[in-house]
Amino acid sequence: MLSTILVLAEATGHAAAAPDGITKITQDFGISVPLVLAQVLSFSVVAFVLWKFAFKPVLATLDERQQKISAGLNFATEMKAQLEATQQQNVAALKEAQLKAQAIVTETQKTAKEFADKQQKEAIEKAAALLAKAHEAIELEKKKMLAEARTEIARLVVATTERVLAKKLTDADRSAYNESATRELTGV
Repeated sequence: MLSTILVLAEATGHAAAAPDGITKITQDFGISVPLVLAQVLSFSVVAFVLWKFAFKPVLATLDERQQKISAGLNFATEMKAQLEATQQQNVAALKEAQLKAQAIVTETQKTAKEFADKQQKEAIEKAAALLAKAHEAIELEKKKMLAEARTEIARLVVATTERVLAKKLTDADRSAYNESATRELTGV
């Protein structure tokens, strides 16, 4: 500011030394050099005070707001990047969970099939065992029935023979006939 005043003072000094043409212009237009200098000086003081106490705080506030806006935009960009990363992680985790679930389902199906096959095999074995027991029981029943039939046939043969011969046989004769009839029937 002091330099501005010095420049103006020097300009007025040159104006005083200047030819009458400039003085005449200032007089024709009614310009007073000391008043112009005073106005320049008061404008400089007002400009300095405004700069110091009005423009600087306003510019500082604007700079601060600009920094906050930049920080907010940077934060928003970072959050967007984190959100995208999180979404990608979620997608990857979901795919991994789906693969694990598919593996579990496949393993469960395999285990269920093996269990069903095992149950079916056991049922077939039990059925075969029951059939074998039934065949054995039938075979034993058949042998028992054949033995009873042979005994009955032998008794009937002896009774028939006794009637045919019309005589009474002794127990020894009866046993001999029974044994011979049994040998003939069995083929032994």
